[in-house]
Amino acid sequence: MKRYSLLDLAPVAEGHGVDEALANCVSLAVAAEQAGYHRYWVAEHHNMIGIASSATVVLIGQIAAATKEMRVGAGGIMLPNHAPLMVAEQFGTLSLMHNGRIDLGLGRAPGTDMATARALRRHMQQGDTFPHDVQELIAYLGDVPEGAPVRAIPGMGTHVPVWILGSSLYGAQLAAHFGLPYAFASHFAPDMLEEALHVYRTTFQPSETLAEPYAVMAASVCAAESDEEAAYLRTSQLQAFANIVTNNRGKLPKPSLEAVANMPYPVRAQVDRMLNCAAVGGSETLAMQISALIARYQPDELMVTGMIYDQTARIRSFEIAAEVMRGL
Repeated sequence: MKRYSLLDLAPVAEGHGVDEALANCVSLAVAAEQAGYHRYWVAEHHNMIGIASSATVVLIGQIAAATKEMRVGAGGIMLPNHAPLMVAEQFGTLSLMHNGRIDLGLGRAPGTDMATARALRRHMQQGDTFPHDVQELIAYLGDVPEGAPVRAIPGMGTHVPVWILGSSLYGAQLAAHFGLPYAFASHFAPDMLEEALHVYRTTFQPSETLAEPYAVMAASVCAAESDEEAAYLRTSQLQAFANIVTNNRGKLPKPSLEAVANMPYPVRAQVDRMLNCAAVGGSETLAMQISALIARYQPDELMVTGMIYDQTARIRSFEIAAEVMRGL
């Protein structure tokens, strides 16, 4: 493993506002840079009361302004929601304003429900235009001929690094075909991780962007001073995923061992399956679990994420995780 990074969904906690969630995201990014994280990504989601990162580009700009050297970017931008030209202009602007520290991860899903997707005012086309849109976007960020009828200004010539994100074989195949770096969403959909990494690595075609495959896997992490404390803090995330399973989405719940103990078995089983790619505990336990993940999947980079109710505990969790990963 070459690097370790962090994915943040800007969770909105029960009893707290979206403004606090956004401020927490920026303060966590500052702490992450101090802890040695290589990159810090935020994800695009819409119409979710417990996630504050919907205006992803704006949030990336705030994080980049508050940090100095760490790479900052999208994990990711849901391209079906946007015109490729506008994405190129936005990320070209960010790159020029922040010394080329910006990453652009692209997802194929809308990042929301279909009603909200329609409200985003993109045409609900029947065909899959994602591969074409990716190529169009990369072209806008590249060296555009002087007489080109359409140019991204800012954007052209910035060569903002483009990543393909995915949770199935589709993204792996596309990233390999285009010769792009690939990030797998194993922090919530780990079922096809092993197969997707195999497909990506064995079918990768070198490009001007990348000579060899570069794969990132994501893992849910909850660390604390003891295994017991970490297990307690993680109950917030377990409840949040149970609410997704039961279609009862809301803000990030307070930690509660009792609430988790009372989960219906089918719900808990599905939550455990979604969060199977995880490391939970104190430093020693975390080191063993992260080492096992790295040994099995051999990622070039591990991207950790985690939803903890208390901001101080959340920052400390990622600090402990960084200490562990530095020592591996």
